[in-house]
Amino acid sequence: MAQVVDTTDFYVGLKLRWQDGIWEIVEYDHHKMGRGGAVVRTKLRNVDSGSIVENSFKPGEKFERIIYEDKPAQYSYRDGQDYVFMDLATYEEMRLSPEVLGDAAKYLVDDMEIQIESFEGRVMGIELPKSVTMKVIETPPSFKGDTVNGGGKPATLETGLVVTVPVFIQPGEDIIVDTRSGLYLERAKKGN
Repeated sequence: MAQVVDTTDFYVGLKLRWQDGIWEIVEYDHHKMGRGGAVVRTKLRNVDSGSIVENSFKPGEKFERIIYEDKPAQYSYRDGQDYVFMDLATYEEMRLSPEVLGDAAKYLVDDMEIQIESFEGRVMGIELPKSVTMKVIETPPSFKGDTVNGGGKPATLETGLVVTVPVFIQPGEDIIVDTRSGLYLERAKKGN
């Protein structure tokens, strides 16, 4: 039985059937227009091709939600373009392309445990933990009185992801990043 959702149920990561394809919501915004009605603006990623489109929906529009099976796996390494995972139940290797992973690839660190999401026997993507510890590779030095940037500066992390961090963060430090929003959460505790 298909589960039906409408625009009020939207969240980042929701997968739904639309225009004869399976799409993942990358961004959404409920937008109220002056005298007219509201619209829900979305950015959607086609699960098969990886292409991104923007579309607006009327409030209350209904869609079939794609419910997938989760399989525990561990990220092992990158081999050329592919990302290699180990199935934690069978210990078999699985290779996933950057198109299947989408933005989740920016958060993959060695030995990270994730859930591989599949639907009708086809891998659709992965579910990351809510946060991940990553090493700061590069960030500009801070200096006394640096308040122009509102207390933040860009930092490039080990996977190439760039996040805004407090001015006291230095290269080589481990920080915790929210995988849902891409925001800096805190310094990682030493010894973890």
